[in-house]
Amino acid sequence: MNKMDAKQYSKLIDKELQDMPIYVFYYSQQPNLAITTIYQYLTEFRRFFNWLREAPADIEHPEKGAISNAKANKDIELSTLEHLQSAQVQSFLKELSFRENKQSTRDSKKTINRTINALRSLFHYLTVTADLNDGEPYFYRNVMLKVPLVKGSKESISYRNAKFAPMLYTGKKKHEWLAFLSNQYEDTLSNRARSSFLFNKERDIAIIALLLGSGIRVSELVRLNMKDLNKRERSILVIRKGNKKDAPLIADWAMPYIDDYLTIREQRYQPEKNEQALFLTKYAGKAKRIASNTVERFVGKYSEAFPDGNRTTPHKLRHSLGTELYDESKDVMVVATQLGHTGISATDQYIQQTAVEKQRKQLNKTN
Repeated sequence: MNKMDAKQYSKLIDKELQDMPIYVFYYSQQPNLAITTIYQYLTEFRRFFNWLREAPADIEHPEKGAISNAKANKDIELSTLEHLQSAQVQSFLKELSFRENKQSTRDSKKTINRTINALRSLFHYLTVTADLNDGEPYFYRNVMLKVPLVKGSKESISYRNAKFAPMLYTGKKKHEWLAFLSNQYEDTLSNRARSSFLFNKERDIAIIALLLGSGIRVSELVRLNMKDLNKRERSILVIRKGNKKDAPLIADWAMPYIDDYLTIREQRYQPEKNEQALFLTKYAGKAKRIASNTVERFVGKYSEAFPDGNRTTPHKLRHSLGTELYDESKDVMVVATQLGHTGISATDQYIQQTAVEKQRKQLNKTN
């Protein structure tokens, strides 16, 4: 993109943001979003917010008012998004499929899926990435997790597995990555960057080991307190989606990395006595709970620096464990129990991956 295009997009984005809530402005400031993506997504948010102010909250009693009673899009409250029902989102998408757009045509499945992806991105930010609320996201209930892409355009499980396979860290690869971070990574850095890395080295490696060794979500990890770690049982207490309490196990190989961090936690971060967070960060000279976006940022940076790996995310580290666990056990319930899935349908991708290996063996017999 040339400078002129970037300048034009910036003007368009500024114009859109003038009519958006402040939390959308903060969303747009994320460094990993392309300028074209920001503009496209903002236009999706605009028509979604317009709809929220027009659509009745109760279809049977439209006189009771719209889903949002805000007079303008910029006034739409976070609580409206937090308590949105999946049926309401589906109603919006259904309306898009029937309503004629400016080109006098109806939105295609691909276009509607772009709308879904835009809303998924916003809700992921609000429920996971944002940390403006004392280091916590704005809220935790993500209605978009219940909204699938439109059929006919949805990626197959095998396609998704093939696409994301390079982002997985399993078997020998995960141990080599951790060894690289422990021994070689600091030699690739400038003096200033090395100093920063060394300060958080044990913490960062322990977090990656815990993500790979337990499969917990990053949102669950950052909420962990010291009392939630049971070293003797090698398990942790977490609050899953829907406020469900769970106690996933931690792989034995990950425990030494966690112990290394615990050895330096008090002296390095010097938390106040009432600070219970397991994983800390030092901000303005004070120890506080680490934020999700901090973890996402260093996981991406460290995986990109690993010569034998690919850039990955905390969520893909969770999938890494799911893939390994099913490969070893061939038991969907083992995977579902460890990852905290409420149903076994979420483990389909791991079953599919094993089926691909079986298919390849049969295919190779044809030579």
